[in-house]
Amino acid sequence: MLESVKENYTLGIDFGTSGARAVVINALGVVQAETRKSLIGEDITQVKAWEYTLFGLIAEIPPKIRQKINAIAIDGTSSTVMLCDATGTPVTTPLMYNDTRAVAVQKQLKVIAPPNHTVLSATSSLAKLLWLSQQPTFSDAKYFLHQADWLAFLLHGKLGISDYHNALKLGYDVEHFCYPIWLTQLAIAPLLPQVVVPGTPIAEVTASIATRFGLRRDCYVCAGTTDSIAAFLASGATSLGEAVTSLGSTLVLKLLSQTRVENSLYGIYSHRLGDLWLTGGASNTGGAVLKQFFSNTELEQFSRQIDPQKVSPLDYYPLLQRGDRFPVNDPDLQPRLEPRPDNRVEFLHGLLESIARIEHQGYQLLQQLGATPLTRIYTAGGGAANATWTAIRQRYFKAPLVMSQHTEAAYGTALLALRGINNNRN
Repeated sequence: MLESVKENYTLGIDFGTSGARAVVINALGVVQAETRKSLIGEDITQVKAWEYTLFGLIAEIPPKIRQKINAIAIDGTSSTVMLCDATGTPVTTPLMYNDTRAVAVQKQLKVIAPPNHTVLSATSSLAKLLWLSQQPTFSDAKYFLHQADWLAFLLHGKLGISDYHNALKLGYDVEHFCYPIWLTQLAIAPLLPQVVVPGTPIAEVTASIATRFGLRRDCYVCAGTTDSIAAFLASGATSLGEAVTSLGSTLVLKLLSQTRVENSLYGIYSHRLGDLWLTGGASNTGGAVLKQFFSNTELEQFSRQIDPQKVSPLDYYPLLQRGDRFPVNDPDLQPRLEPRPDNRVEFLHGLLESIARIEHQGYQLLQQLGATPLTRIYTAGGGAANATWTAIRQRYFKAPLVMSQHTEAAYGTALLALRGINNNRN
């Protein structure tokens, strides 16, 4: 049992697709401190940059607040993975969430996994592990870790531990809380991490981490989650039929459903959330495509010049590179960004309209496949602040669109740590 103290804070850390953020909350969920850092270019795939960013986020939290933190949790991008040796040193460059080179093992994967399983995607964690097992460095590997797993290891020093949100696309059975037999019989099975409930306290921070950052020695690091689930937890959505659209670098949909929905043909999968299911998918379209063509200032200025009640005639499928995961699960899907009008306001209108159309298609698929009917959509991510985009999106839905109570995924991860440490105490 963990001892309670008079005043405890929890720290949530979010590693998203474009940056990392930290939020500290008290026992009532009130924010006490926030820090953020950008991840640019090669930083996104370099583990030393991840480590530098993680430690930088913690160091920028005021010392008096750090001293009161008794639990930490970290979320990372889903299916961003790596192989590590016995000391936790990566033996490969991480494969990012949208890396599709594992398309080369799809035929092998279809023989191994059941039909329509979540892992049957070129970007799934299991597909990446199979691909990595065929590379020269595989013989040096001892552990297969997700981004959140490895970052947590830097704080608590324990290897080979993951949570069942991150492990879903690795093939972990979240209904029966175990790896299926078809997976444990594979030669790669010894590298699979131990899986625990998200938010479970794993271990105290190491002595060196406690000393370096002025943290309490009884500060626990808890099992984490994925960035999109953290955004859902932060949103305030709690009822069946409520959903969260994350308009960040990518487009992610999560709907709280009584029914579990799985269909690899469309890139749809369901995470366990207590006794309910968080069903949805993640598309490679989103804010990263917008920022390829427009600065932040241009996005603000041009958006104000768009009439959101007017339907753009432009029909795009905005991607930075070929391949999407949801609602079309096709690693060879080509970006569609033509015709491109000379008027850049019209071009932006077409992009916003097209991403809204893809969002609507995603929710329609969830309904058609048996998910609980949609009642409300919370919006998180940078795109949530764009009123024009919100108005365009609202045209596609009968359900109301509302702003998430907290738009930072790190807030949701801090809540996860708070609940985990409280559950452990009771």
